[in-house]
Amino acid sequence: MGRLNVRWMGGGLATLVLLGAPVALALPKYRLQAIPQLRYDADNPLWTLDRRVMACTYCHVHEGGGAPWNPFGEAIRAGFRADAEAGGKGKFPDVLYATLQAGQDADGDGYPDALEVFARTLPGDPASRPDQPLAEVQAAFAVAGGVEQYAPAKGTPKK
Repeated sequence: MGRLNVRWMGGGLATLVLLGAPVALALPKYRLQAIPQLRYDADNPLWTLDRRVMACTYCHVHEGGGAPWNPFGEAIRAGFRADAEAGGKGKFPDVLYATLQAGQDADGDGYPDALEVFARTLPGDPASRPDQPLAEVQAAFAVAGGVEQYAPAKGTPKK
């Protein structure tokens, strides 16, 4: 009888772990939209399962996300408020693009947010900034297409 209970408990635990796996691996909606828009999905066919592609700390203070937001996350939140005040539709790809177009440096590290996105550093963390001098990053960014490379894709649904 004891063995049966142990087996059931072990099987039940395994079932809970397996059922919980998709939730643990799931990426929040905004990251699922931002990653391809910022071209962070390149060279990683499993990007939807890889939290390292864009950590929660890209916009949030805590590794698990939620409030509070870091300076870049606050800039995006301000973009949503400005979009609503202007009668916009609050589409995340549009707000993200407008935030990057603004040319701001949310974390005050000397590199505008769009350049940090391009260099794959954290635009909301002043300790995370490109290794290259600003002029070099700007030149490479211009060659790659500038901020226009982050424009929302046309003809795709925006949520």
